Amino acid sequence: MERPPFPPFTAESAAQKARAAEDAWNSRDADRVVLAYTPDTKWRNRNEFPVGCEQVHGFLVRKWKRELEYRLIKEVWAFGGNRIAVRFAYEYRDDSHNWFRAHGNENWQFDEAGLMEERHASINELPISEADRLFRWPLGARPADHKGLSDLGL
Repeated sequence: MERPPFPPFTAESAAQKARAAEDAWNSRDADRVVLAYTPDTKWRNRNEFPVGCEQVHGFLVRKWKRELEYRLIKEVWAFGGNRIAVRFAYEYRDDSHNWFRAHGNENWQFDEAGLMEERHASINELPISEADRLFRWPLGARPADHKGLSDLGL
């Protein structure tokens, strides 16, 4: 299986890769998201360390059961060779209608077929009021005309 664009990355292809990841995660479809990873992908996400697509799939299903109305924006921070670093923010609410915004960084490494071999995420989150939400598009992919992180001051 291949997943363009392929390394080595340029500014344009790194941005395409980041937007494709953002759109997939905003679908909240674990079956779709895991297609971007190698079968033996290795992750670090907060205090979880899934290995392989099956564990990643389970992680994502659990995540989106508790993180409701999830909306995410990613932005490339740096790239080189087969690696991309992104920063991101996402908003969600829990089942008690408490809202949160998470901020973080991800380091990605890809194989020659464009599949992600490694994903290292560092994430901090804080409670926000419903009135402080910035990501208000309909669930799914962020509209092309919606501001990115830098334009939102995040």
